[in-house]
Amino acid sequence: MITGRLSTQPVPPLRYLSAADADACLPDVGTRVELAAAALRALGRGTAEMPPKIGVHPRPGALIHAMPAWLRDGDLVGLKWVAAYPDNKRRGLPAINGLVVLNDAETGLPTWIVEAGRITAVRTAAVSGVAIRLYTPDARQVTLLGAGVQARSHLEVIFALLPDAHVNLYDRHFERAGAAADDANSAAGREWVSAVNDARAAVGQAELVLTVASMGGVSQQMDSDWLTDGSVVVAVDFATYASAELARTARDFVVDDRGQFLFYRDGGSFDSYPEPTATLGEVLDAGEPVATSAAGDARPVLVTHLGVGLADVLFADAIVGRAAASGRGTELPR
Repeated sequence: MITGRLSTQPVPPLRYLSAADADACLPDVGTRVELAAAALRALGRGTAEMPPKIGVHPRPGALIHAMPAWLRDGDLVGLKWVAAYPDNKRRGLPAINGLVVLNDAETGLPTWIVEAGRITAVRTAAVSGVAIRLYTPDARQVTLLGAGVQARSHLEVIFALLPDAHVNLYDRHFERAGAAADDANSAAGREWVSAVNDARAAVGQAELVLTVASMGGVSQQMDSDWLTDGSVVVAVDFATYASAELARTARDFVVDDRGQFLFYRDGGSFDSYPEPTATLGEVLDAGEPVATSAAGDARPVLVTHLGVGLADVLFADAIVGRAAASGRGTELPR
């Protein structure tokens, strides 16, 4: 009688990357945009598994979301666990906190735990960067609505992708817009961002409008009457600014992930919005750059992206690859 013996394999180490380590291992802006594009293409092609975010709401206005994702090509799997607590600002704490956990796809064992606050900011701006490359690669007049964490990460992308652009930055707290503009100008060594106190006037001058305001309170403020002919709106703040009328009358209404958008629309976050024309991944796979105004069509384009966990996992994987190569990270006991 022959008896088999179960083979054992070494348990991989579990490592933790702090916010400082994760930030030090971020790739450059161009690589970030390519990572975001890879995630969007995979979603458009159906080569990834990513359910809509699920969440709990432990306090009024607060949420904690679970965002699992699996990239079949490359067999990469992980989850972002992210909390948004707007009232943390009054406590001197970050409003967005989170972790990304990467797992070994063969065994399911977690291998890395990465602080995700910075990942959340830069991967969101990188998805906007994909839209900028597709729709407004030569924009010179840009308006950014909102001057929080996302504004700062978006300014980094705008500076890299649109080096000749001037940005009008609006926030309902003018002093916050002024501080963000001062920081951006100081870092660049030149005046390229101006704080403004009239959102509609600033939008009306822009080829590209990015909305990154804090969600909650007012919603669907901006319709097509705000915009100049052929402009592109990239909405990061759900329907805080971009109205259903704008989505219905746009030449194209594009989202990052159709299933997730429809899930949120069914939940009431996008009241009266239409079906999307396409996803960013589908536009990328079309293989041709998209002109700002196609065939003389002066209607605006609206790109709405809600945040996809697959991008977080791809960003974390790129970060931990650099961390492992440089010996960063703390090994944790199992």
